[in-house]
Amino acid sequence: MQPSDTLKQSIGPTVAAALREDVGDGDLTASLIDVDAVVGATIVARESLVLAGQPWVDEVFAQLDESVVIDWYIGDGQHAESADVVCKLVGPAGALLTGERTALNFLQTLSATATVTAEYVSVLQGTGAKILDTRKTLPGLRLAQKYAVTCGGGENHRIGLFDAILIKENHIKSAGGIAAAMQKTRELNAGVPIEIEVESHDELLEALDSGATRILLDNFSIQQLRRAVETNRSYGYVAAELEASGNVTLETVRSIAETGVDLISTGALTKNVRAIDFSMLLRID
Repeated sequence: MQPSDTLKQSIGPTVAAALREDVGDGDLTASLIDVDAVVGATIVARESLVLAGQPWVDEVFAQLDESVVIDWYIGDGQHAESADVVCKLVGPAGALLTGERTALNFLQTLSATATVTAEYVSVLQGTGAKILDTRKTLPGLRLAQKYAVTCGGGENHRIGLFDAILIKENHIKSAGGIAAAMQKTRELNAGVPIEIEVESHDELLEALDSGATRILLDNFSIQQLRRAVETNRSYGYVAAELEASGNVTLETVRSIAETGVDLISTGALTKNVRAIDFSMLLRID
């Protein structure tokens, strides 16, 4: 996997901020060692995973000491099993030890998102539905977690409030209804994708009447989703794209997909993740 140009530009500042909060005025414990001694280290997976975070690990050690060399044996988007060596590092002991925790923090968090995304993708296999992330991300790690979702085989919803329009319940109320909200959105002529959220079958019909081409079905039951799909398919010459959201888990996602919706979005890919376990083991000859 390769990060986008926008993401690449964000990695340096994100890593610098993470190092500042950990290192502060200096690594006091590093005074116990010969910081200039060149040593080797390995980062080892402690459980089955899908890897994500390589560019952040590279950047951590590049900022600490450009002489650190990292050889990756498993790349972003690839599977690893427990005890697999993910990468080997060679460089000054001070840089390796100072960067250890920050590097592993990025790796454990982003690999967690990639791994859980891959689990959802696996469950959906054969249904035709795609799994999407949401804006429910860790503050400061929006782009990184969105990248990790793609490493796991998922797809990104909008990045933020600036690159797509999602008309939700409060927007609809403020605008004076679904038709009015859709009309005002078109008048913006923003040149970005437009989606509208509905909470009932009647609202779905209003959205279709208003010319919506992508509709978010919020907290619909399985029966309601099936009805929405049938209505959408028979409504006009061009069916809208339907996205299901709400109460999406690994246990429910397959049945949601089997209703025929096109997309399923869940914040669980980014906000409920459990960190993946990695170790960095120093080798001093």
